[in-house]
Amino acid sequence: MEFRWEIKSKADQSIVQSLSSEINVNPTLANLLANRGVGNFQEAKDFFRPDLDKIHSPFLMKDMDKAVGRLVEAIEQEEKILVYGDYDVDGTTSVALFYGFLKAIYPQVDFYIPDRYQEGYGVSERGVRFAAENDFKLIVSLDCGIKAIEKVALANSLGVDFIVCDHHTPGQELPNALAVLDPKRQDCDYPYKELSGCGVGFKLIQAFTERTGKNASHLFGLLDLVAVSIAADIVPITGENRILAHYGLARLNSNPRPGLMALILAGKGQRSLKELQENRQLLQREMLQLKSDKDIEISDIVFRIGPRINASGRLEHAKASVELLISSDIHDALRRAEVVEDVNSARKNFDENITKEAIQMIEDREQTKPLKSTVLYKEDWHKGVIGIVASRCIEQFYRPTIILTESNNKATGSARSVYDFDIYEAISECSDLLEQFGGHKYAAGLTMELDNVPAFQERFEEVVSRRIADIHTKPVLEVDDGLELDQINYKFYNILQQMAPFGPGNTEPIFCANQVYAQNIKVLKDKHLKFEIVQDGQVTRPVCIAFGFATYYEMLRSKMRFNIAFEVRENTFRNTSSLQLYVKDIKFD
Repeated sequence: MEFRWEIKSKADQSIVQSLSSEINVNPTLANLLANRGVGNFQEAKDFFRPDLDKIHSPFLMKDMDKAVGRLVEAIEQEEKILVYGDYDVDGTTSVALFYGFLKAIYPQVDFYIPDRYQEGYGVSERGVRFAAENDFKLIVSLDCGIKAIEKVALANSLGVDFIVCDHHTPGQELPNALAVLDPKRQDCDYPYKELSGCGVGFKLIQAFTERTGKNASHLFGLLDLVAVSIAADIVPITGENRILAHYGLARLNSNPRPGLMALILAGKGQRSLKELQENRQLLQREMLQLKSDKDIEISDIVFRIGPRINASGRLEHAKASVELLISSDIHDALRRAEVVEDVNSARKNFDENITKEAIQMIEDREQTKPLKSTVLYKEDWHKGVIGIVASRCIEQFYRPTIILTESNNKATGSARSVYDFDIYEAISECSDLLEQFGGHKYAAGLTMELDNVPAFQERFEEVVSRRIADIHTKPVLEVDDGLELDQINYKFYNILQQMAPFGPGNTEPIFCANQVYAQNIKVLKDKHLKFEIVQDGQVTRPVCIAFGFATYYEMLRSKMRFNIAFEVRENTFRNTSSLQLYVKDIKFD
């Protein structure tokens, strides 16, 4: 797929020059930092050396005093507490974090995850009634509840108090809960607005620890779950999230909880979980190897750990993921991870098969009429993977996409968008055909009567055709800066690495080099290329790895000049390390 390069503007040059001098880095690195909001020595120190002592006081969050007071009261009165969370990664890590913390100090606590298919997203009537019928006096909701106006009112009428911990944007009205913790509340002065749902739960635990005078050293042990939530929920890795993610990754790489250790071992795929369960010596060796490697990054959570946690909630019930995450024994965790792994394998099969069907449907439709949007419906597609399928279709056809299936005699679907196209607004123009919808610029969910699907397909295509512009028709590759090849060395690379953890708000730097040509070109596995690039006037000739670029082989062989976009990576082979360029795109003049 052809990319449109968007090269970021240069930062204020007076800041770049001052920063370059103050921290002794070259102007390219200073420009990177300035574009990430680092403008002086102290800000650079805070950026490169995250410090847990600099996270914000939890009592700056609106209603935190009320929440902690009610939690303390519940424990003193020996009331039953129900920890309620969503079924995605942020929700399940939130529940594991908060339930695990409370259970260690207080026995009268349980957790509840709604069934994706029978109860739907967020706080459900069934969940509230379950709490009342089982004599729970307090519900603490995590990663959900900010729009649960009716459900919180129901809880109040049944004599159940509510503490809402959420990070989503509130509506016009807040639920009438005893406390509503959400940094995105308009009347909340908390300094950092982008916490994950699990992060908000962590702040409540931090506040409880401070108020009750308990040892705060155990808080570090919770940050592996917070890091997983930050990565999987794709919240910005800036400010307080950067500190929490930094220390959470340190925990993941040194001493993760058994459930996450089991998922990390599953993600490595070098040994079956069954084999590790049966061979203690092998298990110990694998665990020690993981701890010595210390190479788990945000991307590993996004692509390996997160999908496995998510799988239970997508296909069966997310309770299995929570039970895995709160497991205190590695052998129990391995058994539970094996079940989750089986569900994840089934999820992959659903994903692959439905994606193939969807792509074939798009290709068949294209023969009749080229379209600006994709809206597909099939009654037997699995509801748990249609969001993934929508993303897969965009990877191939790059257009606003909605995938629909049948659920409870309705058509229900997931929408995904392309760069800078507001799919939520486009769906809003079709609202008269819908029963309900919600979401944001790049992702949304919707439900309609089955009979309305054809009309919705036609209306949505008309809306998208009217709204879409040329800039929306190609994926965007954001390039941080141009780079001359002689700038690429280990000093440069080591400073880049200290800019991690990378993610939204602090993406891994992408550079471009212009007017280069290739030599020593090799094709790998019929799909990939390995080659060196040469730039006039530069001595350095770095090796490039270009996955999926085999079709460029003949053009590269011809010594044609081209511009190349890349990330700088380290490659280790047979105990020898060297820098390589991971190719993102190639453009010929």
